[in-house]
Amino acid sequence: MRTEWSIARRLFFAHALFIVVMAVFVGTAFFVDARDQGFEETSDRMLAVATAIADSPLVLAASESADPSSSLQPYALELTDDAGLDFITIMAPDRTRWTHPTESEIGNDYIGAIEPALSGTAFTETSTGTLGPSVRAVVPVRDADGTVRALVAVGTTTSNITIALNARLPSVLGLALGLLASGSVVTWLLGRYLRRVTLGWGPERLAQLFVYYDSVLHSVREGLVLVDLHGDIVLYNDQAARLLGIPPRPAMGSTELAPTLTDLSLPPSLGELLRSGRTAHDEIHLTGTRVLVVNQEPASSTSADGGKSTPMGFVATIRDHTDLQTLGSELQSMQTLSDALRAQTHEHSNRLHTIVSLMELGRTEQALEFATKDLELSQQLADEILGSVDEPVISALIMGKSTQANELGIALTVTASGTLAQSGLSVQDLVTVLGNLVDNALDAAAAGEDPRRVSVSVSSTEQAVVIEVADSGAGVAPEVIDDVLRLGFSTKGDAVTVPGRSIGGRGLGLALVRQAVTRLGGTLTIGRRDGAVFTVAIPADPGPVSPTVPTPTAVDHA
Repeated sequence: MRTEWSIARRLFFAHALFIVVMAVFVGTAFFVDARDQGFEETSDRMLAVATAIADSPLVLAASESADPSSSLQPYALELTDDAGLDFITIMAPDRTRWTHPTESEIGNDYIGAIEPALSGTAFTETSTGTLGPSVRAVVPVRDADGTVRALVAVGTTTSNITIALNARLPSVLGLALGLLASGSVVTWLLGRYLRRVTLGWGPERLAQLFVYYDSVLHSVREGLVLVDLHGDIVLYNDQAARLLGIPPRPAMGSTELAPTLTDLSLPPSLGELLRSGRTAHDEIHLTGTRVLVVNQEPASSTSADGGKSTPMGFVATIRDHTDLQTLGSELQSMQTLSDALRAQTHEHSNRLHTIVSLMELGRTEQALEFATKDLELSQQLADEILGSVDEPVISALIMGKSTQANELGIALTVTASGTLAQSGLSVQDLVTVLGNLVDNALDAAAAGEDPRRVSVSVSSTEQAVVIEVADSGAGVAPEVIDDVLRLGFSTKGDAVTVPGRSIGGRGLGLALVRQAVTRLGGTLTIGRRDGAVFTVAIPADPGPVSPTVPTPTAVDHA
């Protein structure tokens, strides 16, 4: 199995290779520069020494003698030792050597260029002679008339120059080693940091994981939001954008930044949860159109030994329970109808026993009269409700609530005008709004003093459907009007005080009413007569959903 190098290891070896390459480059540059400077300095020195020798009267006099070597050879050898040169060759214009470090070479021809010097011009060159490659200068020796009588060649071999240049290489090597050592320490420290933040994975593995995670974010059915320790959104998927009503997240590789929490119009309770980073399990939060269940946990990386490190942020998962909550509301309505039927069955059983007992006692006329009056009362109630409300489901709901009110000792009156069947509103929305408002009114009236009353008024026009539910309870205190429709708020004894959480159904009904009204583009006002008065106005043809949740309006109906 191929072992993939981590980013830290790659960085370390890349740095080491860079330092080595730089050391070779700098060393070569230093060497070439030093070599060129050395050749130039040596050429200048050779030219100066050769010029001084050529200007000596001894050389001119010896060149005119019959045996120049006898006087010039000791002179040249002495100067060679004193000046630290490799050779001083004094020659005739025809290249015949008069002096040479090797006596056997005296009398032989000089190897090298002399033409510029024969024409009277001193010059320097690098060439190979009997002693090997050398840097040399050739200067003419002229008499008073300017005639060239001899030539002086002074030089030093390049092997000596190379030895001198090599003395500079240790400094270059030391500098490279110093850079390599210091850079390796810095790279090692940086590598430890990268190994920690990348969990020791290589770039290919990280890119692969990123592609996989991005695919998962697109395909997962739950909303996913990642928030950092500063409370800013790091990442969210398409489902979260849809559920929260926020812009889609930037595409992979885009330089566009994700929006911050302060830029988004989130419900206050949900925004507080995401900013706080606290752990949450199955908390219910309402947006303008949805019922959301939110879970939040800290996001911690796993160390090599399997332990948890310091949290890097927080992960919130969001599930849409709008449809489930709608089904729950419908189930609650069915439960209300079931309770009403149970109560009617119980009451009918008592009345039937009464009729049977009267007949057994021989009081047939009284039994017939009792049965007739009971039938008239039941038929009158059904006729009143069916005559007022033309929607069968709403009629059944109100009949169930009437029976429930009768059990609680509450007088429930219903008035209706117009036709709900042609309003264009769904029965489910009407059940949610009317059922929860009546339930809330029955609870408020039951907790109040006699006489306990609840009145329901439903009117439908071509423009809007208006539902008004009033009770004889204590009413809504002005200081809690802004909170009464908030999820989790309740005036009952077991009210929920934890924001965003609903237990046992408390604090959820009126919040659902507000959500439905907002989604349908309607308005909700809270007023007061004998008790609280809730008035809902919903357009018959609902317009587009408003992204913000309206604040309940207090209206005085006194």
